Amino acid sequence: MGFTGYRVVVTGAGRGFGRALAIALGREGAEVFVSARSFAAAEGTAQEVRHVGGRAHAFECDLADPESVRGFAEALAETTRAVDVLVNNGAPYLDGGFAEPDDDRIAETIAAGAAGTVLMTKAVLPLLLRSPRPDIVTMVSGCGEYGNHRSEAHEAFYAAKAAQAGFTEVLSKRLRPQGVRVISLYPPDFDNPDPLGPDWNAPTHGGDALNARSLVDCVRFAIGQPRDCFIKSFYFEQA
Repeated sequence: MGFTGYRVVVTGAGRGFGRALAIALGREGAEVFVSARSFAAAEGTAQEVRHVGGRAHAFECDLADPESVRGFAEALAETTRAVDVLVNNGAPYLDGGFAEPDDDRIAETIAAGAAGTVLMTKAVLPLLLRSPRPDIVTMVSGCGEYGNHRSEAHEAFYAAKAAQAGFTEVLSKRLRPQGVRVISLYPPDFDNPDPLGPDWNAPTHGGDALNARSLVDCVRFAIGQPRDCFIKSFYFEQA
């Protein structure tokens, strides 16, 4: 099993890509620590990881709330002495016209995606530095690329993703001397088949929309490389 012995934290793992990644890595032997705004959602994913033979722990964490992030990190430190991979996946999606969402939803989108990513990384970094193979993976999105305008996401989501892009760019340079690899993915909107369903292993073809299984493979590839290989970013053509 390719990731036996790895300790992987996945935020926003109650559904979508975070859930898919947690299940996929758990299936390959990783011990997975999953968080979601709802403990029930996190525990649901943890149970699915256990069902495929992996080890999993569930935590409640609201990335828009600094106290919740600190509480998650404290609980994590009580569960494991070190973390090998932090996957910053949690970031609420927002769409609609510029004036449609209320102010609270706009503020929450930016707080969770931007400040939440920074605070989560800061809180988990001491555990990462105890690992001989520390990696930080951030699911930024094509919305974080300069000049990208193809997504129908709300401007607040674009703002959060641009903040993540700037943060991971400088973080990569500053943490490299400590042996921490900072890896960012910039996918366009993508399909998300159920990792426990028949479509997960369906063949893909040129011209198809990007899907979550291919993104999982990118993460697996990056964190599986020798430690002198620093893959900073994955960019994707949009079909």
